[in-house]
Parts: sequence; structure tokens; C-alpha cells
Amino acid sequence: MDERKRAAGMGVAAGAIGTLLVIGIAGLAVVYTGAYNVAATEEHAAFTRWAFDTTFHNSVERRAADVADPGGVTPEMIAAGAQAYKAMCQHCHAGPGVERAAWASGMRPRPPHLAEAAATWEPREVFWLVRHGVKMSGMPAFGPSHDDRTIWSIAAFVKELPAMTPDRYASLGGDGAGGQAN
Repeated sequence: MDERKRAAGMGVAAGAIGTLLVIGIAGLAVVYTGAYNVAATEEHAAFTRWAFDTTFHNSVERRAADVADPGGVTPEMIAAGAQAYKAMCQHCHAGPGVERAAWASGMRPRPPHLAEAAATWEPREVFWLVRHGVKMSGMPAFGPSHDDRTIWSIAAFVKELPAMTPDRYASLGGDGAGGQAN
């Protein structure tokens, strides 16, 4: 009886290895033949969108877990964040009463409107995203060119966006370089 169990176990293992090998070969075939359409004019397939989105959220959550919050948010911090956001982020992510630049709508994945999306992120996660950027998304890493204080001010401002009115948005941080273009 033990011999049969052992043989059955080896058969299952061989089947699993064979399946993984076939999946690996199929994956390499997609990579080397260019079968996957990388054109930004086409939406991602549902599975690809799910895989990217799930990986993105889990990766940010995991890596931002150790980011220490700098303390309380001040009006000066939000005003500084507004100025930086309008200069560096608004053209892709829009703002209350302000659309993203027309060219940003052609990006894949499409940059989220942060007036809605920011509600789902913790401040430390927004900080991590701004500091490190996101590969293959067009989201640059601002950490190499901006200090943590500036990045925290952007994160503080972004966390305010979901509750912000268009009038309040317009009153903060000036009009921003490279703002709206339609």
C-alpha cells in the first residue's frame, strides 16, 4: 500500500512539474513572439488589469508598512503640498474641478483621479508612492529629486483631495505649472 501511495504522489508531482513547464514555455512564447499587445491605445485584458492592480496594491501596502508618519498635518504643509501637486501631479491625476491633461488620458494604466482614489490609501502609502514611483505606469519616483518633507506635504495634500471642493482646490498653491490642458 505504501508503494502505491508513493507512486501516486510521484505521479502528482510529475504532473505539477509538467504543468508548470508548459505554462513557462507558453509564457516565454508570449514574450519572445510579441504576442501581447503593448500599445497604450488598447486597454489591458481583464486578467492583466486584475494582476497589475492586485500586485500594485499589495506591493505598496507591504513596502509602506514601515514608513513612519511625521506627525500632524498643518495648513502650511497642505498649502506647500498643493503647490507641488499642481506643478508635478495635476496634469496626470487631475483635481477637484480640474481635468487631467488630454495627453494623460492616453496612458495605460490610466492615472487615477486622486480626488476619488486617495480615500483608499493610507498617508504612508501615498508617501511611499510619491517617493518611489511605480514601474511601467508613468508614475515617476520623486524621492531622488525631492526631500521627505516635500513628499510628506504632497501626501498630506493628496489625502485632503477626496473632501476638497473645486473652490478650495483653486485657492490652494497657485495655479500650478503644467496644470490643465484640454
